[in-house]
Amino acid sequence: MVTDSTQHGFLDPAAGEPVITDPGELRLHRQRRLALAYRVFGAMGWGSLGDGHISARDPERTDCFWLGRYGVPFRFMTTDDLVLVRPDGTLEGGGHINEAAYFIHAPLHEARPDVVAAAHCHTPYGTPFSAMVTNLTPISQEACAFFEDHEIFDDEEVNIASTDGGKRIAAAIGGARAAILRNHGLLTVGASVDAAVGYFLMMERSAEVQVKARDAKPIGAPAARKVHDMFDEIAAWQVFQWAQRTYVPDRY
Repeated sequence: MVTDSTQHGFLDPAAGEPVITDPGELRLHRQRRLALAYRVFGAMGWGSLGDGHISARDPERTDCFWLGRYGVPFRFMTTDDLVLVRPDGTLEGGGHINEAAYFIHAPLHEARPDVVAAAHCHTPYGTPFSAMVTNLTPISQEACAFFEDHEIFDDEEVNIASTDGGKRIAAAIGGARAAILRNHGLLTVGASVDAAVGYFLMMERSAEVQVKARDAKPIGAPAARKVHDMFDEIAAWQVFQWAQRTYVPDRY
């Protein structure tokens, strides 16, 4: 079994998160990973216009989730910059968040109790690819991770202004690990912060390949399905480890 580099314990193969029984320790672990996730996005130049958000469900108050405080540059995000969002959208401890983050993440977390984290950002390839309103084709290894496991939110509400919009997104993604938000960008979910962000990194690369290789020859369904099954939560977790060590080597 793979061990977590945080030395909290063994990694749960179904979640991509260490097995931590104490809720307070698990909360701190998720907060640290969430701050790192924002910093990875920031190091890649994403979210520089405040256009993105990553959430992490609280392990005790499971109807609440953590977000980065609005106005903090992603590359400087720390655990002190995270705020707890209640089901009604109010924040524990005050502060501000990207309002659209609440509208998107709250309905998604409510509809998907299996989801610990969700990631969305307006990225260089995910956003233009989303304007094509088409599914990812299995033309790369990373794209196979989403073979028959992503949906399209085909809706012109690109600025989600209410929880009704978020509920439509949650309905569109269903039980999949990702969604393409029409004319908007990419959205991924996971059973850990690391997995959700790992999936996002792979999906952005998949979008880049498809934008650049318009006439690519697809991988056959049996082979694509086999690779999909190999790219599970642990594989997504590992992708995030590479990104974190590459872009945020100083950790927290």
